[in-house]
Amino acid sequence: MHPMLNTAVKAARRAASLINRASQDLDALTVENKQHNDFVSEVDRGAEATIIETLLDAYPEHAILAEESGRKGQSDYQWIIDPLDGTTNFLHGFPQYAISIALAHQGQLEQAVIYDPTRNELFTASRGKGAYLNDRRIRVSRRTRLSEALIGTGFPFRDFSHVDAYMAMFRDMIQKTSGVRRPGSAALDLAWLAAGRLDGFWEIGLSKWDIAAGCLLVQEAGGLVGDFEGNDSYIDTGNIVGGNPKIFAQILQVLAPHLTEKLKSA
Repeated sequence: MHPMLNTAVKAARRAASLINRASQDLDALTVENKQHNDFVSEVDRGAEATIIETLLDAYPEHAILAEESGRKGQSDYQWIIDPLDGTTNFLHGFPQYAISIALAHQGQLEQAVIYDPTRNELFTASRGKGAYLNDRRIRVSRRTRLSEALIGTGFPFRDFSHVDAYMAMFRDMIQKTSGVRRPGSAALDLAWLAAGRLDGFWEIGLSKWDIAAGCLLVQEAGGLVGDFEGNDSYIDTGNIVGGNPKIFAQILQVLAPHLTEKLKSA
């Protein structure tokens, strides 16, 4: 395992210990509403602080981009951190959430960790070295027909400016696939796509920390990621499509009629 990836795994496991302890007494947590339907708890902040401390102990010159504390430092190396992707699930005791840590070097994703503390599932990837689940190599699914595919998504929950376009996409997708799932953690959705549990995924307006690690996992597992037109702006826009190579192209075809000018230019 690459030394930087090993450090990220250590950071994720330390944060998971904090999260698992807190999950035993959810009623005792202090929770704030950052904006409509966007919650943060003392667990998010504590897990993030633990991750950052572990990473900077090993690499003090590296920069940080984290959900709760924002951007810190200037470096060719930047850690991209979501300490608890799926906070709403966590606060309801719904066991679908994860820790997501990615490392970019000069803007290119190089290392990825997504850790599911409820299942003790560790997803890792290093650029050019493949993707793994608990040290077992994983690959995207081999399904070739959208009608047989299981697709992940995320409903709009903060910004509803694209809700009409999204609902049209959703309407067509449920008619043209074998099912659509909305578990509530984009990081885990992408990890599951890499592991072949989902055949494709799409969502509007995600943040960089939601998807950075998951995108590298999908790519290293043989899948494709892009924006709604199949291009490379997905990390910056947060408008993302992922899938195995056959399903990816078919998802883009379903979405295409519903792309507003605002979505295209996002």
